[in-house]
Amino acid sequence: MKRKPQQRNTQQRRYSIMQLLQQHGEVSVEQLVKLFDTSEVTIRKDLAALESNGFLLRRYGGAILMPQDLIDDSQEEALSKQKLQIAKVASERIREHNRIIVDSGRTTTALIKQLNGKPGLVVMTNSLSVATELRALEQEPTLLMTGGIWDPISESFQGKIAEQVLRSYDFDQLFIGADGIDLERGTTTFNELVGLSRVMSEVSREVIVMVESHKIGRKMPNIELTWEQIDVLVTDDLLPKDIKNMIEAHNVEVICVSA
Repeated sequence: MKRKPQQRNTQQRRYSIMQLLQQHGEVSVEQLVKLFDTSEVTIRKDLAALESNGFLLRRYGGAILMPQDLIDDSQEEALSKQKLQIAKVASERIREHNRIIVDSGRTTTALIKQLNGKPGLVVMTNSLSVATELRALEQEPTLLMTGGIWDPISESFQGKIAEQVLRSYDFDQLFIGADGIDLERGTTTFNELVGLSRVMSEVSREVIVMVESHKIGRKMPNIELTWEQIDVLVTDDLLPKDIKNMIEAHNVEVICVSA
């Protein structure tokens, strides 16, 4: 179904607001009203939506990026443990000499340390941080990079060149994260650059999504992968049983690991 122009404009505007925040650290309502030639009501709705998804913190007259010191240390430590456990279980699906894609993201990066002891791997990535982790392994796999245009929001390479490179290969598995999970439609993201992720899924025989359970049910503006494109979802055991059943109804294997 085609997007309505108004809906698309809203998504583009919110993406642009996040780009401004990344560059300057703060924005004002007055500045955004002038920049996008729209009303204060519209901008305040945008900021409220972005705040509800944890991207920013509203303050009088504008907004700032979510301060890191507002993240509770114990919660962050627990989430780190979840990522490591998810990565460990996901890595068990990788066989020796497999050809895999590892997408950018903190959860997928945690997968790399699990690859020692798996000889003959070929790993494609669009992430410099993933590539750096791969180079540090004792048993270093063959590393392939997509190239393309650097996107500061996702901290990864994107674009048509990257897509063309990917289509030159075929892979056994794709390991990819998600900003959120729409229980009806699939993985979601705030970033509009979803083309590369879809090509990644097209050239992979098995698509494995790695995500913490607190992101499941979180809806972002853009669908990244539909359930039809996903084979396995690896998450933690805090996922409610009824939610697990809803995902499995999309013919997706759900693996819940101990947090």
